[in-house]
Amino acid sequence: MDQLDQLKLKYQSVINLAKAKGVSLSNVHVEGGKLLIKGRAPSQDVKNDVWNQIKLVDAQFADLTCDLTIDESLAPPPPPQRIYTVKKGDSLWKIAAENLGNGTLYPKIIAANPDRLKDEKSVIHPGDQLILPEV
Repeated sequence: MDQLDQLKLKYQSVINLAKAKGVSLSNVHVEGGKLLIKGRAPSQDVKNDVWNQIKLVDAQFADLTCDLTIDESLAPPPPPQRIYTVKKGDSLWKIAAENLGNGTLYPKIIAANPDRLKDEKSVIHPGDQLILPEV
């Protein structure tokens, strides 16, 4: 087994995590006796996750050079907003129960609609459109 294979095997969990988190790897090779992992991460959080994994494998990482830049264009798009149109007889509790799975989650609907809803006493009317949060 050559040096590249040994180092890749040692840091395989780092490479796997990077790929799973959406890091675009441009280089994984030996350079100057060290494994060089170079690429673009979709966020600082992902970059930190990769570095935390590196430190779990080898806290000194003397045989590794990791060069990750942040490229937010790699981040997945946010999930599409779910819009609910209020019907006659609806209440925030009822909307939460039917759409979020539990009526007690109605404050999340209020929080997702700060321009329309102030608190639980806010009046809603048939035809109003509310953003439904992810739970």
